[in-house]
Amino acid sequence: MRGAGDIQIDVSDRQRAVRIDAAWLVRVARRALARQAIDRAEISILLVGDRRMAALHEEWLGLAGPTDVITFDLGGPDASAEGRLQGDIVVSAETARRVARELRWAPRHEVAYYVIHGLLHLAGHDDTDAVRRRAMRARERVLMAAAGLPRPPRGRPGRAPA
Repeated sequence: MRGAGDIQIDVSDRQRAVRIDAAWLVRVARRALARQAIDRAEISILLVGDRRMAALHEEWLGLAGPTDVITFDLGGPDASAEGRLQGDIVVSAETARRVARELRWAPRHEVAYYVIHGLLHLAGHDDTDAVRRRAMRARERVLMAAAGLPRPPRGRPGRAPA
């Protein structure tokens, strides 16, 4: 799905675990980008199952098994500083379905959460230590709200942490 202006977002759905409306996911990503004041972006979102995600995880990160989201920054080192993003976001919808069941919320919201998480990585955010992870989780909540989505159930009493 191509958008108007300087933001282009393509969604390719190669999975069967979660029913996702591509136009809805594009709107979620656009709202998140707008809240981040990013007005130039070329983003590809690929929705896959756990088997494909595990293969990508092994190939690109050398880690066995599936993961929730992998981002590929194609914009270079200065892109996010210039308000421009270019990259690929690969989401395991199968993992999203499993985690959503554990957290007791909608699988499509978990997919959207992974996309927002990926957008933040493309924008230069990092979650490699506790301080950065807390800051990134706070930003995720802001972007989920900006996209009109519920607060992610991370860190709430009785809920599993991310």
